Amino acid sequence: MISEAFRGPHQEHAWEPTHSYAMEEDADVTSHTEGLNCLSRECKPLEDITNGHSNHKPVMNGLIVGHNVKDHTNGSAPLRSLPISALKQNGLLQTLAAGGEQPKPADENEELEKARQEWEALESVQPALTEDSNPTPLISFNEALQYFQTTDLGDLLKNIQPTIRRTGLAAITHFLFGPPRLHRELLEERDLVFAIAQCSVDNNQTVHMRVLQTIYKRLIGSRLDCPRYGEHWESIGFQGTDPATDLRGTGFLGLMHSLYFVMDPETLPLARDIYKLSQHPTQNFPFSVMSINMTRIALQVLREEALSKECNRRQQVVGVLNEFYVATYLHLYQLWKTQQKTIADSGFVLKEVELFAKKNPKQMLRRLEVFLKERRAGGIPRGTSPDPQAQQPSPTLGERAARTGTGHGSKGKEMHFTGVCDLPPDMEGEARLI
Repeated sequence: MISEAFRGPHQEHAWEPTHSYAMEEDADVTSHTEGLNCLSRECKPLEDITNGHSNHKPVMNGLIVGHNVKDHTNGSAPLRSLPISALKQNGLLQTLAAGGEQPKPADENEELEKARQEWEALESVQPALTEDSNPTPLISFNEALQYFQTTDLGDLLKNIQPTIRRTGLAAITHFLFGPPRLHRELLEERDLVFAIAQCSVDNNQTVHMRVLQTIYKRLIGSRLDCPRYGEHWESIGFQGTDPATDLRGTGFLGLMHSLYFVMDPETLPLARDIYKLSQHPTQNFPFSVMSINMTRIALQVLREEALSKECNRRQQVVGVLNEFYVATYLHLYQLWKTQQKTIADSGFVLKEVELFAKKNPKQMLRRLEVFLKERRAGGIPRGTSPDPQAQQPSPTLGERAARTGTGHGSKGKEMHFTGVCDLPPDMEGEARLI
């Protein structure tokens, strides 16, 4: 866009300049004018002006304009706007920084460099993340367990009930024909498990928060943290916006078992398979709530000393209980998937899984071992087709409910939790029969 500084001795100016300097006949003249689109144009000093023409070529935005360029200021052609990226390659920033006045060379370079840095900063701006850009590191099961081992849980240990209280004939029968007692050196580890089951979530404890974040991120596959409260917890199977409200029956042990499930490289694929089934359009169920029920069943089997023999053999309690929890969830997964169960069947399925787990703890652990071995070998685990004997109780319980009209089906959609320390009398009586 070029325009002559002056039209001629007998013509008026085509437009008025924004800034002008005093002109003398024998002195060089520098003129800064403001053109269309707010672009500033700079003309070199005028020398030997003859018939309104100069021997020097005009300069626009730091570029020398040749004779073959049209003058767009007279309305003969439309204006063409410059892209922002071209601003760094011309003299516009120099004029903007000068504020309409001719700066000194030192000031000019300083202002130009400052403006260039600002433009480069604008180009490198990235969208802000809604979540913490420095995510909380994952925590392993052993690290979380070590935290509880070094924490004073004395007040919680006073309230635990690690075994079933038996009196009279039931106590004699259990002593003579029941499972072996747990070795004395394992009692402290067993009590620790029940103390953790009494512990609630503490927002001020970093380990507690890391456990929650790890469970969520490993199931979802995210690298970023999630808020402490929110509907996102429902996406992994909690009943509300706060996972702590679902831990009434198992305490923090419910989260510890989920942590073990998702952090062990061998069991993580199974955890994600179960989580995938929990998102099924018709066979969906709350993954985390069901996991808490598996922890409750495992605790009850440990309390009834049905795992004592295996614990004595391995000389550990926590490891056996972790595996039994996974085995119980595997058993439920197999029943749920192959028998096309829905949330309406949850009450019957949970009862069936609990009865089978109490009567066959060794078989449950053996089936988990075979399942993981076949998965490591790359084959299709036989666990996708559960034992026929394990499938028999389900229709029996359903027929019994239909005949008696107890209405259990109406409660099937609800997940009921049993406290780990206060069992109802009917469950204690049932335990005596095992």
